[in-house]
Amino acid sequence: MAAGIWVRLMRKTHIEKDTTVECAYSEWQEALDAACHKLDVSRPLILPKHERDWEQFSQARFVKEHFVEDVPFDRMEVEFIDPEKKKKKQSAFF
Repeated sequence: MAAGIWVRLMRKTHIEKDTTVECAYSEWQEALDAACHKLDVSRPLILPKHERDWEQFSQARFVKEHFVEDVPFDRMEVEFIDPEKKKKKQSAFF
């Protein structure tokens, strides 16, 4: 897989559903739209807090209050995954 986002629908500590969508780091919101469509859930409201978390940690968490419709999970976690970066980090230790 090329770089993209991993979206997880969580209930307590368990993953209920998940999907990945290829995208560039800066296109995460468009990829989130595609992931929500694949998971058949409404798109959450993206607040300045989520944008700051994305810039600082390459991830964002959305709770039930961030959705207009009722959702059957506790939170949605979105994380940027770049396999090339992980390979570079791992090779530095060997």
